[in-house]
Amino acid sequence: MDASILLVGDENFRYSLFNLVGQTPTLTMASAADPLEAMPVILAQQPDLLLVQATQSDGLDLCQQVKAQSRLAWIYCILIATAAESMDRAREIELEAIALEVGADAYLQLPLLLFERKVFPNAPDLLAKSVPTAQLQRLLQAKIQAGLRQVRTYRELMRTNDVLSAIALSDPLTSLNNRRAFEWELPRQIQNARSRGIPISLIMLDVDFFKTINDTHGHLAGDQVLKFLAARLRHNLRIYDTPFRYGGEEFVIILSNTDSQEAFAIANRLCQLVSEQPFAIDDSLDLTVTISAGTATLRYDDDGKGLSLLQRADQCLLQAKTQGRNRVVGCGVESI
Repeated sequence: MDASILLVGDENFRYSLFNLVGQTPTLTMASAADPLEAMPVILAQQPDLLLVQATQSDGLDLCQQVKAQSRLAWIYCILIATAAESMDRAREIELEAIALEVGADAYLQLPLLLFERKVFPNAPDLLAKSVPTAQLQRLLQAKIQAGLRQVRTYRELMRTNDVLSAIALSDPLTSLNNRRAFEWELPRQIQNARSRGIPISLIMLDVDFFKTINDTHGHLAGDQVLKFLAARLRHNLRIYDTPFRYGGEEFVIILSNTDSQEAFAIANRLCQLVSEQPFAIDDSLDLTVTISAGTATLRYDDDGKGLSLLQRADQCLLQAKTQGRNRVVGCGVESI
């Protein structure tokens, strides 16, 4: 898995960590001099791992800020402290506990001398008397690999969730969004329309005499009719119009930035497009299909979920069917 690391710390810290991490073709590293500089980089690039200098001012706060944001919380944060060889174990444990409590995923303490090598490149390797550099490098790389495994797991879960969400919101027969998707999308579009001061309308339609089609030609033919109708809707709507299969032979279309007259005209055009061209069910069966539709436009007193708006569109659909089918009934000129 290609991965990215952001090093956050002073020059000596970044220099030493860059050498310890090493270079691999699948690993890219960027750096920031301090947490203030790092945050815009994190927001823009969303690196997989953060290696943060604990002793730098606001180093702890940076981990906390990242974990507090849901869209960034998956980033694996390793807080790295520098300490003299004489630090006792109790103090080390206390510092690690603090780091984990504020949101770091891992904590690592490295000898101070390791970060002084750039300043004193010819100094004797006193680290050999305690922990060899190779072992420290192995430990750091192991913590990085552990972080990458966690990030990989997160990504796989997100991909799975995306697939499941798509399945949950999609109608398997027509490939349109389903009723659940409509009930989620309509309130969002209503809020957007009201905040922008633009109209929004609905078309609710269904297939005329659909039960007769099923009873006469079978349910497979009925399924084909719904598929063809969905395709015809999809190909003859504007890019910002959203069709949904509401249930059975009923469909709903959200018309963004569309007033009542435009909605009525669009619904009439769809009725004409459906009725004028028969549906070729198979080589021996062409069915002439008609639809009835009702339209409604958002009013200032409609609820935010769109229930009253949908109810008016449904009432207009019922009127269209009682008036003889293959027609559109609109709810008149309305405003937000």
